[in-house]
Amino acid sequence: MNGSLRLCAVLAFALSAVLAAVADAGDKPNFVWIVSEDNSKHYLKLFDPSGATAPNIEKLAAAGLVFDHAFSCGPVCSVARTTLATCVYAPRLGTQYHRKASPASMPAGWRMFPAYLREAGYYTTNNSKKDYNAVEGKGVWDESSGKAGWRNRPSKDTPFFHMESHGVSHESSLHFPASQMNSVTETDREKVAIAPYHPDTPMFRYTYARYHDRMHRVDEIVGNTVAKLEEDGLLEETFVFYFGDHGGVLPRSKGYIYESGLHVPLVVRVPEKWKHLVDARRGERVNGFVSFVDFGATVIHLAGAEVPKHMDGKPFLGTGIEMDEVNARDETFGYADRFDEKYEMCRSLRKGRYKYIRNYQGYYPDGLQNNYRYRMIAFSEWRQLYRDGKLNAVQSRFFEGKPAEILFDVKADPHETENLAGDAAHAETLRDLRKRLAQRVAAMPDLSFFPESVMVAEALDDPIAFGRKHKAEIGRLIGVADLAVEPFDEAEAKLIAAIDSDDPWQRYWALTDCAVFGEQAKPLVDKAKAALNDQQPLVRLRAAEFLAIVGAADPRPTLLDILKTSDSYLVAAITLNSVAYLQDSKGYEFNLTGQDVKASGNSVSRRLEYLAGQPAKKKRKGKKP
Repeated sequence: MNGSLRLCAVLAFALSAVLAAVADAGDKPNFVWIVSEDNSKHYLKLFDPSGATAPNIEKLAAAGLVFDHAFSCGPVCSVARTTLATCVYAPRLGTQYHRKASPASMPAGWRMFPAYLREAGYYTTNNSKKDYNAVEGKGVWDESSGKAGWRNRPSKDTPFFHMESHGVSHESSLHFPASQMNSVTETDREKVAIAPYHPDTPMFRYTYARYHDRMHRVDEIVGNTVAKLEEDGLLEETFVFYFGDHGGVLPRSKGYIYESGLHVPLVVRVPEKWKHLVDARRGERVNGFVSFVDFGATVIHLAGAEVPKHMDGKPFLGTGIEMDEVNARDETFGYADRFDEKYEMCRSLRKGRYKYIRNYQGYYPDGLQNNYRYRMIAFSEWRQLYRDGKLNAVQSRFFEGKPAEILFDVKADPHETENLAGDAAHAETLRDLRKRLAQRVAAMPDLSFFPESVMVAEALDDPIAFGRKHKAEIGRLIGVADLAVEPFDEAEAKLIAAIDSDDPWQRYWALTDCAVFGEQAKPLVDKAKAALNDQQPLVRLRAAEFLAIVGAADPRPTLLDILKTSDSYLVAAITLNSVAYLQDSKGYEFNLTGQDVKASGNSVSRRLEYLAGQPAKKKRKGKKP
């Protein structure tokens, strides 16, 4: 657009905003959110050439905007949905662990975003999934059930916000028996594009094709909802958002911080009546980065209400929001922590074409056992092919440890297979993104620098207040954790100081760093052996992990003692995560039963269920119990 045309467009947008401001305060746009579970943008042709056609979603896009860079902040349901509902980053609010051990309480006066719409006169409905990791509180929904909808509002003049979630694309749709692999799919399995990190097998081809078929069902649902709005004469008064609730769902997507786990499809249909609120023509594509913390803030702003200052998100549509500014947004933050019983802490920062991933416990492989994931035959087949030595280096990486930091050029390498962190040509980009991410987690502050057992015991009554009180301490822990990205000879003295610290969580992170360094950290073996007598069980755990990784000591006496003596089921769950890793990846047999574990809970029982049927992967001399 040339300068004069652009000026005219800006003036027209400004005039429309003035007109909107003087309109009848009771005349407000409606909103419908259509949410499909567990699918990244890679399965729709509208976003990826290899994706499925979706005529109804494409029709929605023609009358609205396509967001080419929309992101879930977390790659799994409860974390993503809580972020959506609160517009607050989960590690700041204590809602970052999937399948909460205990719900987090928001500070007094903070509410989930639909409550602010209700205060503005909206009828709010949810049909019907919630899956929050925070206490919902009162006044969020007028209705939340399988029958909830805008047609139940008290008057046809009442504006509404309606959210509906659909599970036809959920990962459970790929939990099929092997006998079904011969069934017919609408999608030609010979024509699907297999990601380079997946093995190209008949099972994977069938799984891909089956999931593309799920996208057709999602498209039908979108068409049905739009048809209801048309039938009610509301379509041109209603903003319709279609998006996925996070990425997924083939292996290495849901639960993982790669683009396949975070990059979601987003289409927003702009109604004729309210197009003056949007600084873009219908049918345009938006290049700017938006994420789940922004969605609720955007709806509040479009509704003409004030966005609460505590929210982390920024509106990307509405009065005064210029599309040039939105398109200039180029940064998004992601997080992954415990996923059911599988523990690991990862953070990501994407800026433009570059994606930085910080693996704080990268010695854990991505493929570490998670019972629900491995119900999918493709998951199990992939692991068996790895164990049989039938995969190439890229396909094998999922089952091997990761470096502390990874840098991807997502534009050149959309499947994130080539780590540029060690490439001198990208050293400045690496330093910049490393610094930016460290500043983010410190400013938040990120509560995951305390183990989940501490957060649940001490923080969840008011996680925001806890974070403020402990911000300086969390900053120090971040500094210790980030020693893992320094050269070992520069980090060694600081690691020793941290291991000798009076702060147990500095000791915890220093020993975690030693496990990340692996063989390089062997000079600290004696320090780690002394830490096996630490008063804090999780410090002993990290010392035992490091010593096992470098072959300096048998970890089993330490881990078994923690399991037999700890009253905390979260300490037990963290310990059993290590047991699964050491048994599957390092060849240690534990032969655990429920009698070996004092505490109980879902994550504990899931691990015990798996470990009971899994002998060690490798039988090493001297490693039998």
